[in-house]
Amino acid sequence: MTLESDSILGGVGAILMLTPIFTVAIRPGGAVLGVIALIGFILVLVALHGLADYYKEDGIFENALYGFIVAMVGVVATAIAAIYVVFYTSIVKDFLYDIYPGWNGKWQSLAGLKPVAPNIIMSDITPGLVGALFSVLAILWIFLIVSAFFNRRSLKTLSTKASVKLFSTAGLLLLIGAVLTIVFIGLVLIWIAVLLIAIAFFLMKPQPQQPTAPAAAPPQTPAPV
Repeated sequence: MTLESDSILGGVGAILMLTPIFTVAIRPGGAVLGVIALIGFILVLVALHGLADYYKEDGIFENALYGFIVAMVGVVATAIAAIYVVFYTSIVKDFLYDIYPGWNGKWQSLAGLKPVAPNIIMSDITPGLVGALFSVLAILWIFLIVSAFFNRRSLKTLSTKASVKLFSTAGLLLLIGAVLTIVFIGLVLIWIAVLLIAIAFFLMKPQPQQPTAPAAAPPQTPAPV
């Protein structure tokens, strides 16, 4: 693959990572949106692999790969923690018993019941339920920060090699956004960072070749007299 094809592939991949955000604003999706974002992330990885070969800098791809692996492990770890809290502790069930007084404890029976909101008091929500929720989200938050750290290293290296400062800016915004995901502004910064990454890919151009100095002529041996 050439620099042009890698840059186009990376730009398209970054746009695909943004597509779920636009779609959710119009019509909530679900698992399909996550698959679209995952495909976009993989396309960006493929592009970074090609660019790492082009610039002879393994860190461009390796750091991005580490970031991807950390993110996937974080999603799996968060899902496992959420499943444990919901199905293997009484925290969520006790809360649901207050909302659905006639619930028999079987999950499939919830579909036919109507919630009774007035039965809920603050003691039912805190500290157990809120603590469990924050514990699950904290796992995802930590993995997200570590993933953003590796991705920033990849983008910073690519910025230097490709002479496109927008990559470095995007990497910094990505890390700051990951740290601030505990508030809404963090998600906005991550969205802006991915948009800047897409723009930066399309701004990439081949570096001009430096003219090579002509080889010096070998010294002439004087002819014998």
